[in-house]
Amino acid sequence: MNILGIDTSCDDTSAGIIADGRLVLSNVVHSQIRIHSPYGGVVPELASREHLRNIMPVVREALLRAHLEFPDLDAVSVTVGPGLVGSLLVGLYYAKAIAYTHGIPMIGVNHLEGHILSIFLEETSPSFPFIALTVSGGHTSLYHVTGYGQYTQLGQTLDDAAGEAFDKVSKILGLGYPGGVAIERQALSGCKDRINFPRVYLSNDSLNFSFSGLKTAVALYIKKWREDGIENNNITQADIAASFQESVVDVLVRKVMMARDKTGISTIVIAGGVACNRALRERLFREAEAHDLRVYIPSPQYCTDNGAMIALAGYQRYLAGEFADLATDVRSKYPIKDLPLIEAC
Repeated sequence: MNILGIDTSCDDTSAGIIADGRLVLSNVVHSQIRIHSPYGGVVPELASREHLRNIMPVVREALLRAHLEFPDLDAVSVTVGPGLVGSLLVGLYYAKAIAYTHGIPMIGVNHLEGHILSIFLEETSPSFPFIALTVSGGHTSLYHVTGYGQYTQLGQTLDDAAGEAFDKVSKILGLGYPGGVAIERQALSGCKDRINFPRVYLSNDSLNFSFSGLKTAVALYIKKWREDGIENNNITQADIAASFQESVVDVLVRKVMMARDKTGISTIVIAGGVACNRALRERLFREAEAHDLRVYIPSPQYCTDNGAMIALAGYQRYLAGEFADLATDVRSKYPIKDLPLIEAC
């Protein structure tokens, strides 16, 4: 069974094809970093236009790499939310055209489910149940995953996502976009203990996140640091980047460990673009060694937005007989609790 997955939820135009639910035949991603870099973040109108320009060649390239044509597909799976409405519409309407023209089923997929299941694109994957942390530019959430389509949200960000905080701090420092990569690169030459930026844990038993206060604290610190004169203090830009990154990593790992304690589940999956961060990965693997945890993190190509993970999530929905019709619309907000349950076989 060959399923095409399409994702245009934000600023990457991506398409991937998987066979029989696990074998990745192709995974093509067209990045818009060059377009949005001058603005320090994603401009929705520009993102939509770029998706319109790139959706057809990206899907055609995915088919070419998989050595398939449209008639060889058994279904088309597409992200319907959450995300930028204008961007989502491009992917959805192209998927509708494919489904209608070639007479194949269409499956609407929640972008967050794609991230949670992306670990199953790897040769080594976890068994259920597990704790999943999805952490990216738009999302920071914890889930208790007991099976395909069976997700219970344990916590979520109450304001900024972790990746959003990276982007904003990077912009303030003048390091460029995307912020996660820029901050991580700068932090390599800095001291993570030079500045004690706040760690917002909320209440003692809360599994929610909050990064807006940290972002504000860093912004105020940088303003004062510049006013004092860079050459007149011993703190470097790299120290600020490293200390900020350490604060984010501390909170993310602390919440994951709290979720482990609350659920008794010692298998952890980290997904989303921020899961590429080396400091986060290294800290989690140290925690795994110290506390007998099993930690699974997708390779970088499957951490960031990609069509293969949407195809995989669509495959599971296909098996459950859950299809979308041509009246399906996009959803800018799509809580995973609203997903139909896939009953265990």
